[in-house]
Amino acid sequence: MAKPERELLALTARDVYDMLPMRDCIRIMAEALAALAEGRAHLPLRSVMSIPDGRGVLAMMPGFMWGDGRSDAALGFKAVSVFPGNAERGVDTHQGTVALLDADTGELRAVMDGGAITAIRTAAVSGVATDRLARKDAATAAILGAGVQARTHLEALASVRQLQGVRVWSRKPERAREFVALQRSKYRFPIEAVPTAEAAVREADIVTTVTASPDPVVSRSWVKPGVHINAVGSSTRAARELDSATVAAARVFVDSRESAMAEAGDLLIPIQEGAITAAHIVAELGEVVAGKQPGRRSPGEITLFKSLGLAIEDVVAAAFVVRHATQTRRGRSVAW
Repeated sequence: MAKPERELLALTARDVYDMLPMRDCIRIMAEALAALAEGRAHLPLRSVMSIPDGRGVLAMMPGFMWGDGRSDAALGFKAVSVFPGNAERGVDTHQGTVALLDADTGELRAVMDGGAITAIRTAAVSGVATDRLARKDAATAAILGAGVQARTHLEALASVRQLQGVRVWSRKPERAREFVALQRSKYRFPIEAVPTAEAAVREADIVTTVTASPDPVVSRSWVKPGVHINAVGSSTRAARELDSATVAAARVFVDSRESAMAEAGDLLIPIQEGAITAAHIVAELGEVVAGKQPGRRSPGEITLFKSLGLAIEDVVAAAFVVRHATQTRRGRSVAW
């Protein structure tokens, strides 16, 4: 018997950006994190394979969320490759694809640009963290880094707080200046490129790190009481963006305890140094969203959200994109 013909929806990065507005993504990321805290989502640790000749790595991240009457079940995975040599070819070093499957049959339903999904959902999760953990009157922000994640994080921060000013720093000053020039006209508050990380962090109410630095770019002596920090850029055991003193001084929240204890150098290195223990993690962010754990307790405490990124975030974001793309006839359907 001939196999019945099926349709596969293919979506470009432009499709994803158009179908996944930041405010909507912040809302659905909060729902996904709460589902994880309530046991309605399942995901293993990401699996990472190194290419034998050292040219790059391939990571696989599957996830599943049960339906709850308000939203359908979602099943899918993200595949991410990192090939550092691509930079010399003029190709992005990070490549990604998100696939959405039928949650009842496991059939492939849609594929889409993973870079766009990652850019938006990562910032949206930081938006959730900032909304739950930053002071309500937080008005000044520091962004360390000037790449794609800096752009989407600026949008996320502006979505959850009435910002009055943003300072941007990059290890490459020209990148920070270019970033500011491109973003300045999109917002009513001033955005300024500054020459040092210290100049960005001092007096900031919200600090967001989205660098590729393997070593700390934030020092405890720069961080004032009451700050909220989103530590996003580091995702390996050997790299960190915050010094141990900063981590030790903060109430620490993570997206997943299991992932943090396996991959978060921002926490694992201070543990190795004896500055903190694993018990220093207060809660998962989803537990705060679900009301199982308190968030900020006082105006003066320092809060820290260590982000690693979870497959459930990609899958739920992909399901949202596909739902809206189907309604608006966006993307390209391929028979297969």
